[in-house]
Amino acid sequence: MSRYDLVINGTPYSVEIRSLSGSRATVAVNGVVYEVEIPTGVPAPAQPAPAAPPPSSQPPEPAQPIPAAPAPEPARPQAGPEGAETITAPMPGHILSVAVSEGDAVEVGDTVVVMEAMKMENEIKAHVAGKVLEVRVSQGQDVGVGEVLVVIGAG
Repeated sequence: MSRYDLVINGTPYSVEIRSLSGSRATVAVNGVVYEVEIPTGVPAPAQPAPAAPPPSSQPPEPAQPIPAAPAPEPARPQAGPEGAETITAPMPGHILSVAVSEGDAVEVGDTVVVMEAMKMENEIKAHVAGKVLEVRVSQGQDVGVGEVLVVIGAG
């Protein structure tokens, strides 16, 4: 059931709990089997602690690094009409406001959406000039990385 390596008053003991039933237990101490009784009022352990590894004369192996979890895949943006450019969310966030409407003309650097991410307001700007063909988000919406916010076409 459980094995323990103990040192009591400088003497090492190997203790194995073989069975545990109510107030009775079968234990082996340094290979000698004993039937023992657990005194009334002393709760039996619900889950024994793991056994300590035996001492070794060799140096311990260096700890192996735990590999980092893979980064979540960004949302797959849906393409806009042929020849159109999409403006996507650079990070997950919450849309605070949309500064453009379909049909608006925009220049490079114009703010199209303001989103909150990491407790900061971020202005998402147009990287191309043209006409707003689609606005795919609205105020109050949550978006993921790579999600299409606005589609801009030649205009």
